[in-house]
Amino acid sequence: MPQSFADLTPPIALTPLDGRYRDQVAPLVDHLSEAALNRSRLIVETEWVIHLLDNEAIPGLRTLTEDERALLRAIPEDFGAEGIAEHKEIERETVHDVKAVEYYIKRRLQGTSLEPLAEIVHIYCTSEDVNNLAYALMIKGAVHEVWLPAFEGVVAQIAELARETADVPMLSRTHGQPATPTTLGKELAVFAHRLQRQARRIPANQTLGKINGATGTYAAHTISVPDTDWEQISRSFVEHLDLTWNPLTTQIESHDWQAELYADMARAGRILHNVATDVWTYISLGYFRQRLSAQGGTGSSTMPHKVNPIRFENAEANLEISGALLDVLSQTLVTSRMQRDLTDSTTQRNVAPAIGHSLLAIQNISKGLAGLDVDAEAMAADLEGNWEVLGEAVQSVMRTLGVQGHEGLDNPYERLKELTRGHRVTGEDMRAFIGDLGLPDAERDRLLALTPATYVGRAPRLVGHLDD
Repeated sequence: MPQSFADLTPPIALTPLDGRYRDQVAPLVDHLSEAALNRSRLIVETEWVIHLLDNEAIPGLRTLTEDERALLRAIPEDFGAEGIAEHKEIERETVHDVKAVEYYIKRRLQGTSLEPLAEIVHIYCTSEDVNNLAYALMIKGAVHEVWLPAFEGVVAQIAELARETADVPMLSRTHGQPATPTTLGKELAVFAHRLQRQARRIPANQTLGKINGATGTYAAHTISVPDTDWEQISRSFVEHLDLTWNPLTTQIESHDWQAELYADMARAGRILHNVATDVWTYISLGYFRQRLSAQGGTGSSTMPHKVNPIRFENAEANLEISGALLDVLSQTLVTSRMQRDLTDSTTQRNVAPAIGHSLLAIQNISKGLAGLDVDAEAMAADLEGNWEVLGEAVQSVMRTLGVQGHEGLDNPYERLKELTRGHRVTGEDMRAFIGDLGLPDAERDRLLALTPATYVGRAPRLVGHLDD
C-alpha cells in the first residue's frame, strides 16, 4: 500500500488554492478563511456590547470606560494562532462555532472590570445575527481590499495597451473570416470599456446586514426591554459597521446583496475570459510575441521553440471554475425555507474558492499581458494578403453615388461579390477594378489611395472614449 498523505505534518493541501497557488491568493486568507470568519464574529460580538452600553439600550447599566472599550476591541485584534486553537478547543465542547465565540469572549472578561457584564455578550442575538454581519464584513473586505484592486489593475493594463496600440492596423475576423480592418487598440478598448463598467458596478453594490433576533421580529429584545427603540439600535449598529441596514428579514439576512455582487463578479470574469481567448488567438496568429521570461521558464517539455500562452489558458480555466461557483452562490443563497434553513451556511463557506479562483485568473492575465510584445509587421502582412476586405468600401461608395443619381454603378454588391468572394484579390486587382468603374475623380482617387491598413474608419479615435 502506498503511504497515506492524510496524516502528514504539516497537512498536505487538498485544493490547488491552498497548495500550488497559495502565494497568489494568500491575501484572501485574512478575509475569507475560517479564522477570518471567527475574527469577524468576535468583532460583531464585542462591538454589540459596546453599542448596547454606549446607547443605554438596557436601562440601569453603566457606560464603558475607554480602557474597557479598548479591552473589548483588543479581543478580535489579538486573535491569532493561540486564539484559533483555543476557539477550536471550545468548539469541540459546544459543537457550535458561534457559541464557542461567545465563550471565548467571556473567558477574556474574567477577572476584569467587565466580568459582571459578561452576560451582555451575545444578548438578544441569534447566531445568524452574528454570522450575517461577520460574512458581510469578510466579503466586503475581500472584495474591496484584495479582489477589486487586482481587477482594476488589469483593467487599467488593458486600457493602457489599447491607448498604445490605437493606431496599429489589424485585420478583423468576423465568424473567423477576414473582415473590415480595425486597430488592435480599438479592439482592446472594447474590452477595457466593458470591464470599466463592471469595475464601477461592483463597488456600488450595497452590503446589507441585520441584527433583529430569531425570526427577525425583535421578540427577545422587546420582551426584555420594551421601551427601547430596538429598530433604531439595530440600524445604528449595522451602520456603525459601515454596512447597509436591512429592516425586513426572517432569521437570516436574505443574501440578495450577495447574489447581486456575485452576479456582477461572474459577469466581469466572463468578460475577462473573452479577453483571454482573444489574446490567445492573436498570439496564435502572430500578432503578439511572448517573452518567455514573463510567461514561464519552460515553453514546452519537448519542443524548445515554443512559448505556450499558459497565463491566458490558466486564466480561462480559473475563470470558468470561479464563474460556476459564483453562479451557484447566487442561485442558492436567495432561497431559504420558511424562516430559516442551513443551506446558506454550507454555501457561504465556498465564497473563498469562488473569489480565489477569480483572483488567480486576474493575476495570470496581468502577468500574461505584461509579457507581450506587439508584432505590427505580422499584422501588416496579414492585411496586405487580404485586399478583398476593401470590397465593402468600394460597394459602399458605389451605393452612395448610385442613390445620388450617378449612372453606371448598378448592382454594386453583386459586382464586388463576383470580384472578391472565393478569390484572393491583390492590390493590383482591386485598383484595376476601381479604375474601370467610371467613378467621379474625387471618389476614384480616394478609393485608389485606400489600402487594407488604412481602411480602419475612426478606430484610432474611438479609443479616446476610454477617457470619457
